[in-house]
Amino acid sequence: MQEKALNTAGEKASQPRPRSGALARHLVFACMMSGLMSILMSGIITFINTGLTAGFGGRWLQAFIVAWAVAFPLVSVIAPVARRMTDKLMDRVLG
Repeated sequence: MQEKALNTAGEKASQPRPRSGALARHLVFACMMSGLMSILMSGIITFINTGLTAGFGGRWLQAFIVAWAVAFPLVSVIAPVARRMTDKLMDRVLG
């Protein structure tokens, strides 16, 4: 006979805790949002700064890598704050 797992209070748990996937969803969102914004913004800024000249693709790739390395952790932290701020604003606007 199998013993049941203990829950956080040290009692026998009747069923395993379901995983919501909220953290995974948040990280996938942060990855996609930061990646899309980084590739678009780095391309536009690289084009504005250097024009469509020889080596543009390499410069864009370098700028994108730096931008994504900065953007991913920032979006991971800032997205929940922005969501709460949006909720508060919309509650005030819509009543």
